[in-house]
Amino acid sequence: MTTTTRTPSFATSLTEPAGIKESSPRRAALLAACVGFFVIVLDTTVVNVALPSIGHQLHAGLAGLEWIVDGYVVIFAALLLSSGTLSDRFGASRTLAGGLIGFTLASAACGLAPSLPYLLAARVLQGAAAAVTLPASLALVRQAFEGANERARAIAIWTAGGGAAVAAGPVIGGLLTGAIGWRAIFFVNLPVGVVGLVALSRALPSSRRRVQLDLAGQITAVAAVAGLALGVIEGGHHGFGSPIALAALAIFALAASAFVAIERRVPVPMVPLDIFRSRTVSSTTVTGLILNFAFYGEVFVLSLFFQQTLGRSPAVTGLMFVPMTALVAGVNLLAGRLVQRCGPRLPLLIGQLVLAGGLLGLLAVGHNSPTVLIEVLLVPIGIGAGLTIPPLTTAFMDDIRAEQAGLGAGVLNSSRQLGSALGVAVFGAVVSTNLTSGLRVSLLLGASTVLATASLTVRYVRS
Repeated sequence: MTTTTRTPSFATSLTEPAGIKESSPRRAALLAACVGFFVIVLDTTVVNVALPSIGHQLHAGLAGLEWIVDGYVVIFAALLLSSGTLSDRFGASRTLAGGLIGFTLASAACGLAPSLPYLLAARVLQGAAAAVTLPASLALVRQAFEGANERARAIAIWTAGGGAAVAAGPVIGGLLTGAIGWRAIFFVNLPVGVVGLVALSRALPSSRRRVQLDLAGQITAVAAVAGLALGVIEGGHHGFGSPIALAALAIFALAASAFVAIERRVPVPMVPLDIFRSRTVSSTTVTGLILNFAFYGEVFVLSLFFQQTLGRSPAVTGLMFVPMTALVAGVNLLAGRLVQRCGPRLPLLIGQLVLAGGLLGLLAVGHNSPTVLIEVLLVPIGIGAGLTIPPLTTAFMDDIRAEQAGLGAGVLNSSRQLGSALGVAVFGAVVSTNLTSGLRVSLLLGASTVLATASLTVRYVRS
């Protein structure tokens, strides 16, 4: 791949990816993959700003607000494991089409929800469709671009689609909630889904591979992830000695043990455990979990802090996130170039250190902190988060065989979504008694875990 001196924007990168010589079907495949990634990541950020409004209208407490986020993320994380196999079995393009259709319909159901239980059920359906969409989108990129440099560039563009969603989510959520109401944040997914389907219709169909579904493994995975999230959320609000928390954590322990036992014995496991013999694969899997744990956990807490403690409106809250989130998409593209020049280890390490430093910097924020100071302190978090994901994804996918692209994408992104769910659950528990002091505890916890995974990067990610 020939690298030009022009630095493209995200939009131009989708239509004319610099340095990637490709036909129209390959551009269409990249656009469809980016739109699919964009719309499912959008719903992990667009909802946070609207949570106080949803809670007020649907009479939901803090635990209910956590489940509005985690109802989506938990099923997303659990089903990602087998949905990667679905992508390999039916072809990435067909699987992506099914995921986009399902996600669009589930978004409409969320927007029409008359009550909290109805909304939670629709969010679960959204999460299931997102789980189908994400690995198929990455597998489509992996299969369309075979050269290492082209693939790194394409993955960076695909990652920037998620970064653009992270950047746009709080702003869209705040503006729509303030101007129209919280239901609009779900209806906005409908035209985006249509754009993805139109682009996908112009891409070449993906090849299929004969693989078996591991139903027992999938059931135990869902039970384990749901049990862990329920145990943490209920334990944080009612004490870890409460019957619900104890039962949920027991289900997690039993289901997780059963999952490992099943994967070791079935002829065609959903997650072949031998892929974790690679230190790169195992370390990046853990790192992906922690990065989402720290980042999305803090987005959840800061959304509540800005509105409930500082008294900002939903629209202003969304705009306050811009210095952090807007940098993610742009830095994603920069990180892709760094990966091409020096490999994934250095940008991944730098990103983690900057992210941890940004989280520690927010310890200076309090009730009387000026908005300008908060905005400045959010900048390194956006830079650090933007630097980490392209090298993380590239390092992981380079150690996965091409025919296992869907499976690998499912494993990596399942780990990341599990981290998001745990971040909301753990940080939500931390702030349940006092939002200001809980914010500081969550910042320390997030920074320390990111620094721990930085040591894994130094040891196990190749340069």
